[in-house]
Amino acid sequence: MHTACIVITLITATITAAIAVADFIPARCVLANSAEVGVPRSWLPALGAVKLAGAVGLAAGLLGTPALGIAAATGLVLFFLGAVVTHLRARVLYNIAFPGAYLCLSAATLALLVRPATWL
Repeated sequence: MHTACIVITLITATITAAIAVADFIPARCVLANSAEVGVPRSWLPALGAVKLAGAVGLAAGLLGTPALGIAAATGLVLFFLGAVVTHLRARVLYNIAFPGAYLCLSAATLALLVRPATWL
């Protein structure tokens, strides 16, 4: 596995796990943001669980189950795409960079995990 793939996947897994923990706590910024975009507080544990599952799946992909890593990265891309759409629909654009950055990290991870060996 290419070094860039390992590094980007580890960064994505770590950041995704951290924001999942923020959902579980729930952190004040998470509460404020979810209320602003119209996500009920009762959804936060489930959203955190999805993020944590994605982070664990990415780690499992690095540890020898590549199909699980690809599935986790795909799920995170779809999840954060939904987060960006939620921000757009609510017209909350001042902090759209956060879900946008998570989306980009997840997409980069997915691209690196599915890349052909000739990309090296």
